[in-house]
Amino acid sequence: MNAHHFWNGVEMRTVMASADPDAPARAITLPADWDDEAAAALADIVTGTRPVSLPMESARWIDSFTSGAAQPGAKDAGPSRGEIISGRSLAWLLILRQAAPTLAVWHGASDRRPGFVLNLAAFVLPGEDFAAETFVAALRLLCLVLRTDARVKAARRNGELPLDEVTTTEPTLFDLPTTPSEMKSPAKPVTPSVPAEADITGSLLPDAPLPIVGEILLTNLDACLAALGLDYDSDDGRDAACSIVALTTLVSREGTGCDHLPLMPHRHVLPGLSAAIRDAWSRAAVDTDTPEARIETGFSSTGPVDALLGCEACGLAPVFSPLRPDGRLAASTLNRLAARGLSVETALAASLAGESPLILPTTDAHMRMYRALAGFVDRVPARPDPTMAPPPRILPRGTLQPLPERHTGIAQKASVGGHRFFLRTAEYEDGTLGEIALTPARESAMVRGLMESFSQAVSIGLQYGAPLEDFVERFAYSSFGPAGTVEGDPVTSYATSILDYAFRALSNLYLQQRLPDAPHEDDQQGGSPLLPFDFKSGDAAKPSPPGGRRGLRLVS
Repeated sequence: MNAHHFWNGVEMRTVMASADPDAPARAITLPADWDDEAAAALADIVTGTRPVSLPMESARWIDSFTSGAAQPGAKDAGPSRGEIISGRSLAWLLILRQAAPTLAVWHGASDRRPGFVLNLAAFVLPGEDFAAETFVAALRLLCLVLRTDARVKAARRNGELPLDEVTTTEPTLFDLPTTPSEMKSPAKPVTPSVPAEADITGSLLPDAPLPIVGEILLTNLDACLAALGLDYDSDDGRDAACSIVALTTLVSREGTGCDHLPLMPHRHVLPGLSAAIRDAWSRAAVDTDTPEARIETGFSSTGPVDALLGCEACGLAPVFSPLRPDGRLAASTLNRLAARGLSVETALAASLAGESPLILPTTDAHMRMYRALAGFVDRVPARPDPTMAPPPRILPRGTLQPLPERHTGIAQKASVGGHRFFLRTAEYEDGTLGEIALTPARESAMVRGLMESFSQAVSIGLQYGAPLEDFVERFAYSSFGPAGTVEGDPVTSYATSILDYAFRALSNLYLQQRLPDAPHEDDQQGGSPLLPFDFKSGDAAKPSPPGGRRGLRLVS
């Protein structure tokens, strides 16, 4: 189903999508040039089962930011917030996928700190450099929105339900208290008697840290560097990232005084960014008696807001895969190929010849970028662990991933309860399991056929992305004959069936999870199915009737 209408002159479309593939789909209305992943992200942001319209959902938080604060009929009332903040500008930042509010704003959670997520790659136009002026204008607009919203809502705060953005005193990278008592003294709460347009910083002590009223989170850094023709793991890439992040923090510090300024990057590699940083520094390094409330800067984490903006990688993380989830080349891959003067056909020919046209970043590159940017923002995400082994590949569900013609695997000969069989596996290049084969040695043709058919069904599921954990959960400890002592494999000593042994062995090999043996079954327990219906195993045998032969009895 597709229906079309317009929002701010932009054509919209309505598709059926859901955040969970198992959940029923619902109607999602969004711009026509946005992909289906954005529709699923919007369905994840707006919970429930009702249809979702991006214009209607955006109007909720845009109206809350631009609603007038002046009293109606007041002659000396100043300009309202709607006259200062343009709701159309906020809408266009979202339509261009340059910025979107955090989940706290989408959900209207007034007890959580509001903020915005900025997609850095969206500020690089094709064939041009980083749009520093547009980026700074967007930052100043969003900072104005967050500070004005805090002033208007200051009268709603009381001691019973304080908001963390006003009463927090947690120091950040740029807060260096001069005495230990500054760390222990709580911030003075704001009373309900504060007027709607009161300055929320006016009642603070001179040495108290400024209240934090919002956050600006950056994301999609690697895709931004790729659009600029820079590699993630390079000196130029790290210097460009430092300049962009430093500019973000400087703009957010404008009007807060000169006590909370970040470091200045030592080198600028992007044209026009040096002048923007000097201008932001001149605005921020001004001492004032009435400082503005602070806005923290940082990087976003994985969530539906990043997917709504079409990000390839969250925060400062690199793009580890050159492909999109649907198998096509990612935009960052195309940009880096174009920067090297390579077409898709040329890169494919180089790959077939054994050459690597692109060098994918590693966890070490992620760590180097992390260390380079740590001094330019207030909060950084969790430190990446370079010693951690790379996670196993997760195959996309619903897409067949055939095994390579030449592959590795294991061949295990074992026996359960005296019944011999062979377990063989086939693996992808990264060691992920893609195929299994269970072959009994001396069984009937029916048993061999059933085991081979079962193995093929499991292999097809694995190649379509079904997780091995689900198969282990369902078939480990399955109990049927033959069962007994396991010979030929020291991993297990007893199995309740051939499938029990096979999937516990696969769990040990490919999931690094060794499952314990099941309790041994007592052969003497339970009745034998070969005994007559009314004859219990513990009873004494009854004498035969005279004549040596028992009469037959028909049972209807």
